[in-house]
Amino acid sequence: MNISWNWLQEYINLDIDVETTAKILTDIGLEVEGVDKFQTIKGGLEGVVIGKVLTCIDHPNSDHLHITTVDVGGPEILPIVCGAPNVAAGQTVVVATEGTKLYDGDQEFVIKKSKIRGEVSCGMICAEDEIGVGKSHDGIMVLPDSLKAGMPAAEYFNIKDDYTIAIGLTPNRIDAASHIGVARDVAAYLNVNSSAKLTLPSVDAFKLSEQKSPISVVVERDDLCPRYTGVVVSGVTVKDSPEWLQNKLKAVGLRPINNVVDVTNFTLMEMAQPLHAFDIAKIEGSEIHVKTVADKTKMTTLDGVERELSADDLVICNSNKPMCIAGVFGGLESGVSESTTSVFIESAYFNPVSIRKTARRHGLNTDASFRYERGIDPNNAIYALKRAALLIQEVAGGQICGPIFDSHPESFPAFPVTLNMDKAYSLMGKNIGDDTLKKILQGLEIQIVAEQGRELSLLVPPYRVDVQRAEDVIEDILRIYGYNNVEFTDNLHAAITHADAVNPTKLRNTIADMLVDCGWYEIMNNSLTNSAYYVDLQSDIKNHLVKIMNPLSAELDCMRNTMLFSALEVVNHNINRQQNDLSLFEFGSIYFTKANEGTVTDKYGEQQQISLCITGKQSPLHWASKQEDTNIFVLKSAVMKVLSKLGMMNIQFESYKDDMLSGLECTILNHKVIARLGSVSKAILKKFDIDKPVYFAEIYWNVILENYRQKVQFKELPQAPSVRRDLALLIDSAVSFEQIKNIAYKTEKKLLKQVTAFDVYEGKGIPAGKKSYAIAFWLQDDQKTLTDTQIDSVMNRLIANYQKELGAELR
Repeated sequence: MNISWNWLQEYINLDIDVETTAKILTDIGLEVEGVDKFQTIKGGLEGVVIGKVLTCIDHPNSDHLHITTVDVGGPEILPIVCGAPNVAAGQTVVVATEGTKLYDGDQEFVIKKSKIRGEVSCGMICAEDEIGVGKSHDGIMVLPDSLKAGMPAAEYFNIKDDYTIAIGLTPNRIDAASHIGVARDVAAYLNVNSSAKLTLPSVDAFKLSEQKSPISVVVERDDLCPRYTGVVVSGVTVKDSPEWLQNKLKAVGLRPINNVVDVTNFTLMEMAQPLHAFDIAKIEGSEIHVKTVADKTKMTTLDGVERELSADDLVICNSNKPMCIAGVFGGLESGVSESTTSVFIESAYFNPVSIRKTARRHGLNTDASFRYERGIDPNNAIYALKRAALLIQEVAGGQICGPIFDSHPESFPAFPVTLNMDKAYSLMGKNIGDDTLKKILQGLEIQIVAEQGRELSLLVPPYRVDVQRAEDVIEDILRIYGYNNVEFTDNLHAAITHADAVNPTKLRNTIADMLVDCGWYEIMNNSLTNSAYYVDLQSDIKNHLVKIMNPLSAELDCMRNTMLFSALEVVNHNINRQQNDLSLFEFGSIYFTKANEGTVTDKYGEQQQISLCITGKQSPLHWASKQEDTNIFVLKSAVMKVLSKLGMMNIQFESYKDDMLSGLECTILNHKVIARLGSVSKAILKKFDIDKPVYFAEIYWNVILENYRQKVQFKELPQAPSVRRDLALLIDSAVSFEQIKNIAYKTEKKLLKQVTAFDVYEGKGIPAGKKSYAIAFWLQDDQKTLTDTQIDSVMNRLIANYQKELGAELR
């Protein structure tokens, strides 16, 4: 949100500079993201002065140029070649001197001394569009003769510098989404140690004419519109706004449209009350109905888009059709135009939840919806309406026709809060003094209605929708007092504790450090994702999506049920930027539905996971080694390192395949699935516009924590050496190494320490449907050296079991 420094000072007298003000705003919770200098005319007309044309003759080498001499108040008379048809001696003109920077939109050009068809020119006599004070280019500007040569043009055109303060407004502080709201907070802060007064614009001049309002209003859905007010201003002349109004809007980043619409935008930025102006001539039946309409009713909004309304959308209608999506966006057919002579000004308080749902449903985010959906001041509607009506009278003429329509003339109640001052000081960490506390409450417009002992009975104004508990009030007091003013004590309180429980954070950091040391990059993704990713899946996860009721956008409408799609978005992003070799990991959660009824924990589940994702080459380009494509075995190795680091032993791998992954499923002794890994299906990769293999693994962190044992078991190093024996087996192609390994450990549980496949071959010399496995076995007795008889016995039993269970043949 943008705030104009000059505009802000109309409500509070500040004897501090803009940098100090920015620091104060940040300290009181309105974080300033930037302060930019604003000039009503870009460049501020620096170098542009008033000049007197002394002589003017025709250019000898041109039929339309003129050679002039101009007095610009300096020691020298400037020769300037001018092509304007109306230039003449004796005129008072605007001159851009040598070195001046002028702008045409975003393009900058510098006035330089030059020769134009052989004649020296040391400046430029300007037309109004060339310096940004108008649009005409029919000829140069001719000013009153009373002006002195050398006078800065910025002084004549009243060009003032301003500063635009960009505030990163948090969602709970909608009360500060205006200049008055910001001024209120600054005044409360300054009043702690000095005196500052908040001055609000007067509406005492508001007066209804004898002419009666031609518009009748009916609020049919007061649950969605608790308050609707409006008044008619007739006899207006729609035209460009005066300079002061245009400059204010430009300073906060708004584009001036016309004087009536500009007043509604001005009031919005002044006091956070959205307004809407309807052309009375376009209100059919002279009736306004605040209601909902039939589902899929069509209307065209101001941006020219035809939209289908929902039966839940609150709409402002005339007697026949919708004119405006309430609190969100105006309609194209009922807006103010140059032919408008009478307007109906709407000032309302709409249900915040309803506005938010409507805005998200239509993918709209307007200045009005931004404020309505967070909760504006319902008691401010009439004041804002009178202020806008008076401004329209000032800039567009006309008279205000009565009466004012108000569907809820009673004031909305304040929020009652009981505050214990001692509790406040305890939570703050400092006793700031009762007088200071009460002064801050007064500055925040929080009324003290009673004081009993150390307790204050307070009434919090309804525009502070985020302050409804004592803790909220305490936070607000400390915000204004200043967090930086709460000193640290000299005492440090600490306790030494010992816990045998698993520390998930420590484990997570251990794994993250290990993966980073191995060349992996950690990524962090949004838990919100696009439900469209799940539509074509055959697996059951698409039936257990946690849908968002009010999604920020159609692309973020559900909670992720797998971390795969988040990883693929990152892969696609990096590949598109020529980063093709990726090793990525993420700690995160997936979410799913469990039941249709019950508590939140009954209906929804969350599971923590580690995801690993690789693609591209295994290693960077290097002269000493050949680059090879990564594969599932590289991913499996990384998964095994993670599980080994966590002490997960006796891991079994089995084949696994679904419509997302084709690879392996990893289980531990209690048959719990601890991880899945594999190559991502081509259909999934195509959705993300990825045309190269990607391998993905998900490790189930919840299962890890359930089975993790902190105690490290130590054992004595073996005293005898190990012995290696190899077998070359001819087996069916369908047999996996995992089967071979399991049979080996089942055959010999004591002496067999390790089983490894070091060669797999299919092709020439091998029968169809067969493959050759070269297997290495390591045997070892911890206490004594193995004899040939013992080794042969183990190998013979292995061969016999392979022949029996796998139909293996020795090669």
